[in-house]
Amino acid sequence: MATSSIIKDLRALRVLVMHPRDSHAEELLQQVTRIGCRAEAIWPLPQSVPDCADVVFVEVNETPSRGLRHLFDGGATSRPTLIGIAGYENPSVLQNLLELRVDAVVTKPLRAYGVLSSMVMARRIWHEFRCVEKTISKLKSKVENTQKISQAKFILMRLHKISEEEAYRTIRSQAMSKRTTTAEIAQAIINADGILGNISSKGEEVEAPLGRLDIRSAKS
Repeated sequence: MATSSIIKDLRALRVLVMHPRDSHAEELLQQVTRIGCRAEAIWPLPQSVPDCADVVFVEVNETPSRGLRHLFDGGATSRPTLIGIAGYENPSVLQNLLELRVDAVVTKPLRAYGVLSSMVMARRIWHEFRCVEKTISKLKSKVENTQKISQAKFILMRLHKISEEEAYRTIRSQAMSKRTTTAEIAQAIINADGILGNISSKGEEVEAPLGRLDIRSAKS
């Protein structure tokens, strides 16, 4: 997402401030409200982060509560933008900020400047991580599907004495006829081979996966 779009969309953000209700929390709420965001304070920490939250400011100190990390242990695609509020810059606080994987940090005492820039930078980092995680997820799915298809091909090659190319054509033909994906057909073959293999080990006569399929049709 372009930086201009991030800045433009700031006023539509729903912001939560997870901090004891003191002067620091009140100052932060006022600054976020001046930016134009809908701001709300929550304390003590809730059991879960409300789904409506786009940005969460959360206090991080030397001894964070046990439930703090649990609140934000999801991936970038499932958790809001997280901005840590730090009162100190010692190693313990910095370590906790890193472990919480915050997108930005503001320090106390809060000032009239810094909150807006922190929100902009945090949103940009958050969006970039979301894109990266989505790309990784797609790549993982692609690799897993390729592995499934390869395994299914070798099952058909072993059982029906056909070539790798013929096995793939068989899988593709089944996928087209059933209006599904080759990966789903491959998974069905793998599942059937596993089930029938267990039955066969008990001495029962079984039919191979796709045993009734006319493999010759895949050669055409």
